[in-house]
Amino acid sequence: MKKTITPLEHQRDEHRVHLIAYRLIWCPRRRKSVLTGPIAHRCRELIREKCQEKSWEIIQLDIQPEHVHLLIRAWPTNSAAEVVKECKRITAHHLRHEFPALLKLPSMWTRSYFASTAGDISQETIQRYIDAQKGI
Repeated sequence: MKKTITPLEHQRDEHRVHLIAYRLIWCPRRRKSVLTGPIAHRCRELIREKCQEKSWEIIQLDIQPEHVHLLIRAWPTNSAAEVVKECKRITAHHLRHEFPALLKLPSMWTRSYFASTAGDISQETIQRYIDAQKGI
């Protein structure tokens, strides 16, 4: 039986005790407001599927027209870069295939992303990152 845990409780298994939680944010290329309606819905589905496949626990997933905000628990063997790479890869592939209008963008996502270990982070810090993505 799987133990229910609170979002910031340490996890235990045979060989380790850990608390790995990342706050991740990434934006569509040129910060276009394309993550709306069915595209946003499908993006959410794809991220959830990838996280389930990798046994990553989504604490919060917020998709806005111009960015994805993901708070996630991962394993000690998973870096923030790996989580973002996997989510960007699967969503870019499927979204651009399923929604041909997205092919007008040179790529689905910017190369950059914001990553922070879970903890208190101000909305101002998040907004500064998102604002800085204009033109990328």
